[in-house]
Amino acid sequence: MAGEAMFTGIVEELGEVVSLEHSGGSARLTVRGPRVTAGAGRGDSIAVNGVCLTVTSQSGGEFTADVMGETLHRSSLGDLAPGAAVNLERPMRLDGRLGGHLVQGHVDGTGTILARTPGGNWDTVRVGIPARLMRYVIEKGSIAVDGVSLTVSAVGAGWFEVSLIPETLARTTLGRKRPGETVNLEVDMIAKYVESLLRPAPDARP
Repeated sequence: MAGEAMFTGIVEELGEVVSLEHSGGSARLTVRGPRVTAGAGRGDSIAVNGVCLTVTSQSGGEFTADVMGETLHRSSLGDLAPGAAVNLERPMRLDGRLGGHLVQGHVDGTGTILARTPGGNWDTVRVGIPARLMRYVIEKGSIAVDGVSLTVSAVGAGWFEVSLIPETLARTTLGRKRPGETVNLEVDMIAKYVESLLRPAPDARP
């Protein structure tokens, strides 16, 4: 995962995986994404399905990034195959608008699509979430799913639901995800900071 870039969870482009080459415990990912690659250079950050990666090279509308073992373990990037669609976003500019919520691109874990129910103007998607992350999820709170900033519409024992409007269905991979598929999850950063601040401080006495 790349350094200190910050994202908003507003997907700019649906990219396409060109290749994923595994080597030992890491991998090298090449993605076609002309919009996010324009102006990008070596060392820049791009979020791929919610994972902040550092560009190692780019050419002809494609960019390559190394994916470390920790990232492969915590995210679904290791399961990608050539031709797969991925959500792409460049880092937020300091003078830009925050359209979604603060997203670090540091995936906390993966979830599983449990069900999706089509509605009149939206789809309701239920996602299974690991117990260790459930405490950070509240109704009407924010969560990033495959890098998409979403508002939680309902919560239950080991799951949460989000409502996907037509724009989200058309412009992101979430319009294609089906029950049983894996998604990357990043819980609200503010919730994690609040938990840390409320945690009793360690006894600093000698």
